[in-house]
Amino acid sequence: MKKELIVSHEDGHTKIALLEDGRLFELHEEQGKNKFVVGDLFLGRIRKLAPNLNSAFVNIGYEKDAFLHYQDLGPDYLSFKKYINDIFSKRQNTSSLKNFEIQKEIDKHGTVDKVLSKDDIVLLQITKEPISTKGPRISTQISITGRFMVLIPFDDKISISKKIKNSEEKHRLRTLIESIKPEGFGVIIRTVAENKKAADLHNDMYSLISKWENVFKNIQRHKVPSKVLSEDDLASSILRDNFNQDFVNIICDDEKMVDDMKNYLEVIAPERKNIVQFYDSHIPLTEYYNVEKQLKQSFGKHVNIPGSKGAYLVIEHTEALHVIDVNSGHNVVSGTTNREHALTVNKIAATEIARQLRLRDMGGIIVIDFIDMPLPEQRRQLYDHFREEMKRDKAKHKILPPSKFGLIQMTRQRVRPEINIKTQEENPNAGGEIIAPIVIIERIEESIKNIIQTERGKLFLHVHPFVEAYLTKGVKSTRVDWFLKYKKWVSIIPRDSFKYLEFRLYNSKKEELFSYSN
Repeated sequence: MKKELIVSHEDGHTKIALLEDGRLFELHEEQGKNKFVVGDLFLGRIRKLAPNLNSAFVNIGYEKDAFLHYQDLGPDYLSFKKYINDIFSKRQNTSSLKNFEIQKEIDKHGTVDKVLSKDDIVLLQITKEPISTKGPRISTQISITGRFMVLIPFDDKISISKKIKNSEEKHRLRTLIESIKPEGFGVIIRTVAENKKAADLHNDMYSLISKWENVFKNIQRHKVPSKVLSEDDLASSILRDNFNQDFVNIICDDEKMVDDMKNYLEVIAPERKNIVQFYDSHIPLTEYYNVEKQLKQSFGKHVNIPGSKGAYLVIEHTEALHVIDVNSGHNVVSGTTNREHALTVNKIAATEIARQLRLRDMGGIIVIDFIDMPLPEQRRQLYDHFREEMKRDKAKHKILPPSKFGLIQMTRQRVRPEINIKTQEENPNAGGEIIAPIVIIERIEESIKNIIQTERGKLFLHVHPFVEAYLTKGVKSTRVDWFLKYKKWVSIIPRDSFKYLEFRLYNSKKEELFSYSN
């Protein structure tokens, strides 16, 4: 699988698209004014306790107080508290934890009012960005993430990713980290550390310790609330967590960001830094790589399922959950063949649903209504296939087996607001709104591709005159492109009475084969 990262920066707004074999799988957007990013470290002040929720509300400079549950305090909370107090009182004049007196762990079944008090100052980390009317979700279990490892203050343990199976490699990594780990810190060795050189791991450790030193210096300023450590910029954090040999291109239209990413790759994968390329053209980067086109096709209530011969998804959002309905469209057969067909369409739909969850960053409870399959074995195959497709999703999720009604229920963690892109546009013909015109061409082509499998005669496409002009413009027109791909010439008839994006397909007998009206 070939991965490409498209990074577009304009007017303080960064849009990052992850393409896999040319298809859009993830979209991340970062506003320059965004002050609260997952992974950021803050100094905050307890504004009030909520014993009935066993939680506290913390002022971190956002319009809504951040929410801190007792279970998110972490066992080493008292050590963090002493560390901050010692810095404020100048008893702690170094970032080193060597000889620091570790405090006893708090009772994991305790209550918030026994540990926290109003106006206490806490060192905290953003675990969930502000969503809708809710403030950020936070934790005082601090960790600093690097390319190959995670550094955990006040914890001496070394943990190794369970995905590293080789016992000799695990022993090598543990021995190496023990020799370079500073006193008072624990380390989680990430999967990507497997078979990495000692120098690479040492550089990563040095970078993490430098970040902790910055935390110390910022705490010394005594400003509360304030940010004391910023997470890597979005592009670098995506590289940190996703970069591997599958990446073939990283394209960016901002020279400074290109330099930053090259410098970052110089540290984690110097032999690959040349895959970062600067894009300089009057054609916007996201337009050139068809990102905008795919966004128009992928968002909205109705989503076509590629390769399904007419099947589509209906995606609805409610206050409590998301509902996804799989529709077979016009492509229905009967009998035993229909059972196999339902399984085939459901599998293709499951692949597209896994993509949609990542692309939209949908979280919470999700209910999926697949095409009904009466055979238990087919439901098991669908369940296994969907779980396999979801393995590529880094967000935590849990999928339940199909219910007796054929529904699959799942939960998916969301740490940022869901991406919601408006795909409808103003209707220039009659007012109101219509689907994006760029989508209608894809819909027409999909209809033609499905119909020519059974219809051998001539095809006649009736469309609005504007659309007819677009389809027939130039020597290498869209109609010519269809002919070269499908070996079928489509006669296009302009219709003045049609709505802007209305179209109908007929055969030579004037029998209607397909129609669409927005």
